[in-house]
Amino acid sequence: MLAEALGERAGFKVAISQPQRGARRRLMEQATRNAIEALDRRNAESTTQAKLLREVADLFELPEPPDRIEVYDNSHIQGTNALGAMIVAGPEGFRKGQYRKFNIRKANTGDDFAMMREVFERRFSRAQAEDPDREKGDWPDLVLVDGGRGQLNAVLGVLEDLGIEDVPVVGVAKGPHHGREGREVFHLPDGRELTLPVNAPVLYYLQRLRDEVHRFVIGGHRAKRAKAVVKSPLDDIPGIGPSRKKALLMHFGTAKAVRAASLEDLQRAPGVSKTMAQSIHDYFHAG
Repeated sequence: MLAEALGERAGFKVAISQPQRGARRRLMEQATRNAIEALDRRNAESTTQAKLLREVADLFELPEPPDRIEVYDNSHIQGTNALGAMIVAGPEGFRKGQYRKFNIRKANTGDDFAMMREVFERRFSRAQAEDPDREKGDWPDLVLVDGGRGQLNAVLGVLEDLGIEDVPVVGVAKGPHHGREGREVFHLPDGRELTLPVNAPVLYYLQRLRDEVHRFVIGGHRAKRAKAVVKSPLDDIPGIGPSRKKALLMHFGTAKAVRAASLEDLQRAPGVSKTMAQSIHDYFHAG
């Protein structure tokens, strides 16, 4: 039956053999020991994770251990290439396939509160539209926001506007001694502020969540900056597609040289008509 099931999954006939002696038997015995040890480790990790989630529930007064925790952060440099990010964690650990990035479109990217509001408006408006009955498991049991009272209030305002009153939200701030691990302050919606002993396992767990969203958003921000660096002024000229852009760069060497080229030089470039040459020249020299 097992061979038949494996064959159906693989798309071809599968035969199962069980070696009785020799090197193949020793190999099977080693594989069995490895599998047992891996299962023991997984069970131990699951037990520890379950205990941590129970402590999270007790700390933030949740009705039960959270199955889905979402953590949010923003990143920008002097308002440029602004990006929001969400990571997801649960009993089995980080759910990296469910991480999300949010390119900031509308908010003033020098305003962290406005950026966070935009992220939450998009995230939870979509959740209301796609899963209003919360049957898909995509609604969080706990939301952690990197930041203090200001970020928390911004998020709570968005959820209130959307009519969402039952999603627990906590702000995670570095506290009075910035940069010192273990001094985090947890801001609750009712105005309370919690701190934990520096050696508390649940604190280490919450720090790992915060560090993971930092890693994810900073990585996304670096990628966005790198992409912006390689963006060419030619990308903004109407009618210039990838192939014509490549031809122009091959002919002139750089976008700066294209900008400085005369109309006659542009007309001599391969694949550039007189009309297109005029458009390129007008784009760079208009006004």
